[in-house]
Amino acid sequence: MKLIERKMGKVAQVLIGNIPDTLEKWPVDSCQITFKGFSGDIHAGLTMKSGGRQPQYPKDTEIRNYRQVSIVSSEELQSIADSMGIDEIQPGWVGANLAVKDIPHLTLLPPSTRMEFAGGAVLVVDGENLPCVYPGKIIQQNFPALKGLTEAFPQYSRGRRGVVAWVERPGTIQTENEIILRVPHQERWPLSS
Repeated sequence: MKLIERKMGKVAQVLIGNIPDTLEKWPVDSCQITFKGFSGDIHAGLTMKSGGRQPQYPKDTEIRNYRQVSIVSSEELQSIADSMGIDEIQPGWVGANLAVKDIPHLTLLPPSTRMEFAGGAVLVVDGENLPCVYPGKIIQQNFPALKGLTEAFPQYSRGRRGVVAWVERPGTIQTENEIILRVPHQERWPLSS
């Protein structure tokens, strides 16, 4: 398999959240990464319960957790904010574990892209994190004078919402770590349009 290897981008923020019933996460300087995900994060775990994103399973079926880590681009978040007519969208408002910078079109990274960090951690991109209204609700709370932000977020974040990933190798990730991307060669599937 051909790989494109490139030192590209840096970690802008590392975030953890462990409060039930909220997607929101808060910045930390660094985090220990295990095979379960980001230590102390509510989305960590080897398995997860199926939901609306896995319609092929009955709700609450235990499946492999391929969504251990949510990664967003600082530039893509600013682009979404500009489209929504607001000053900013904080990575924690959209449930991100990592905000990265200087990786063009992060959301378009192909599945199986590996992200390597100086502290030994390696994350494998599963795919695009499809937009939903839950981050929009948090954004709306931060801009109460504006109306319609909950519904606007999914519309304006399509193709810019970031990616989800799982842990291939434990280690540490900290703010300002450089990132090495190992991007697999991708052919277009002939049956896709």
